[in-house]
Amino acid sequence: MNTKLHAICDSQGRPLGLIVTAGQVSDYIGTRAPLGSQPEVDWLLGERGYDADWFRDALKDKEIRACIAGRKQRKKPVTYNKRRYKRGNRTEIMFGRLKYWRRVAARYDRCPKVLMSAITLLAIVIYWL
Repeated sequence: MNTKLHAICDSQGRPLGLIVTAGQVSDYIGTRAPLGSQPEVDWLLGERGYDADWFRDALKDKEIRACIAGRKQRKKPVTYNKRRYKRGNRTEIMFGRLKYWRRVAARYDRCPKVLMSAITLLAIVIYWL
């Protein structure tokens, strides 16, 4: 089984929400799940994989400004704040810290619920205790 971990983080790189999706699901389809449970924010930083017009429109409806680089094959280029986009490395650092734990990095848990509970417990211990 292959899985992807999606995270919603604050400005300091601490996870606020974690979602596990199937590995073959693309990133912007995987964002439908956390769309309803996003915290009150002004900006949302995302990687190129999250670039979709419907996602940008949904964020605009919630009065959230998107800072997502456009995909390479996009016909109409999208403007984004490049300086703010560079702060996305904090999320990558968070994923790196979670992967220090061998159980998460090697994905020993076959059941997505068990994997998600292990990742959640680890995130609470690392960032919130």
